[in-house]
Amino acid sequence: MRLARSTKPTARAKAVACARIADDKKAEAITILDLRGLTYITDYFVIATGQNPRQLGAIAEEIRSAMKKAGDRLIAEDGAEFGHWIVMDYGDFVIHLFDLEYRKIYDLELLWGDAKRVKWQKRVRTAKVEDAPKSDGRRRGAKAAKNGDAE
Repeated sequence: MRLARSTKPTARAKAVACARIADDKKAEAITILDLRGLTYITDYFVIATGQNPRQLGAIAEEIRSAMKKAGDRLIAEDGAEFGHWIVMDYGDFVIHLFDLEYRKIYDLELLWGDAKRVKWQKRVRTAKVEDAPKSDGRRRGAKAAKNGDAE
């Protein structure tokens, strides 16, 4: 008997969604750390840098809204009132939104240096030579090519 695959998003998928939300809000240096097997507190950290408290707050609000729509409960949040580091705990993933100074001070990537990095950027399909339009083999003059006319 084969079990049906769950349609519920995985912790990894939710972490990736949060990284993309941060990217849409112009966060920088976005990193997802896979902490499975390294700690029992969470599976993933999403780490992003914002330029100012307003941007950090906007990123946090957008993530909060998206996760609420997805049915994820925010367990705890801290730091929004100070604007340097906002941490959002969703249980199986934790969001860390830093300003540049606090990102350097706490350096979570160094602290969790054994963690694998998760690729989260959308893949952009690059054109291959085989995908290029085929030429009929005739050479065209510069003027004809510029006008789109054949010789």
